[in-house]
Amino acid sequence: MANLAREAEIPRKRAESYLGILEDLLISFRLPVFRRRAQRQLVQHQKFFYFDAGVFRSLRPRGPLDAPEEIDGIALESLVAQHLRALCQLRPGGAQLSFWRTRSGLEVDFIVYSPNLFLAIEVKRSRRIDRSDLKALLIDGIRCEPLEKWLRQLRP
Repeated sequence: MANLAREAEIPRKRAESYLGILEDLLISFRLPVFRRRAQRQLVQHQKFFYFDAGVFRSLRPRGPLDAPEEIDGIALESLVAQHLRALCQLRPGGAQLSFWRTRSGLEVDFIVYSPNLFLAIEVKRSRRIDRSDLKALLIDGIRCEPLEKWLRQLRP
């Protein structure tokens, strides 16, 4: 929020209220930080997404210093957020969607949590996955799947 306010050159509270308006109009949503059994210092701010990856791509300014891969990666993460949000809302009994990030920079893009489900999901726009890409997950035996296959098998 502080970065947004600084870039827009407006007070932080005003930036917060503008984001609140976008959420009220269902143009955006924010993911809370997953805090269950946190043993590390976690970030305090929520993660912001537009309701649709296409909206992000059309509103995102592009210039000669912007890497297309970076923009595509954020758009892909937005697409996965949309699907996971729908999955959580359609699950019997619901599920919570959040993310996890330490102050040192370790991050898990999405956490899906309910009484009988715990998924930690890291989204990567890459043909090859390196062990360093998964270091925030902290678990061996991690299953990596192509996004298209994974999205096709999603069920509430």
